[in-house]
Amino acid sequence: MLQQYKKILVAVDGSYEAELAFRKAVEVAKRNQAHLYLIHVIDTRAFQNVSSFDSAMVEQVTQTAKSTMEEYVKTANQAGLDDVSYSIEYGAPKTIIGRDFPKDNGIDLIMIGATGLNAVERLLIGSVTEFVTRSANCDVLVVRSDLENKPALDVVNKKSTIKGPQK
Repeated sequence: MLQQYKKILVAVDGSYEAELAFRKAVEVAKRNQAHLYLIHVIDTRAFQNVSSFDSAMVEQVTQTAKSTMEEYVKTANQAGLDDVSYSIEYGAPKTIIGRDFPKDNGIDLIMIGATGLNAVERLLIGSVTEFVTRSANCDVLVVRSDLENKPALDVVNKKSTIKGPQK
């Protein structure tokens, strides 16, 4: 019997790898007739270092994330996927993506880009992808290639040119 996924979660953070994961997640959701959940986690640790915490800054980050997520939904709809929603969460990306959101929403597949940070950031705070693959209670698909199965590393120089869903 073939595995049929019903609730697929894809994490998007603006990185090229997350873009690849999003594109593949749309196709997997279409093939499985699944609901696609898009998630963006605003890491609240970034605001702890701001000496004069400004709620306007959080609002601006949230509004930018909301606009980006709405573009992702529009892109998924244009690709033929209607059963899609998004969530903007606040906290530690690792635990929200790897444990909390999947548990609360009955997720049976998480699709995530191979890396979303540069090497120094991975050393300092650790890889969200690595944590998710170790701690999730459902299947995790780590996306390392584009829709033509070309390795993401072959196009790493394109990172700076890809911002959010492509039209």
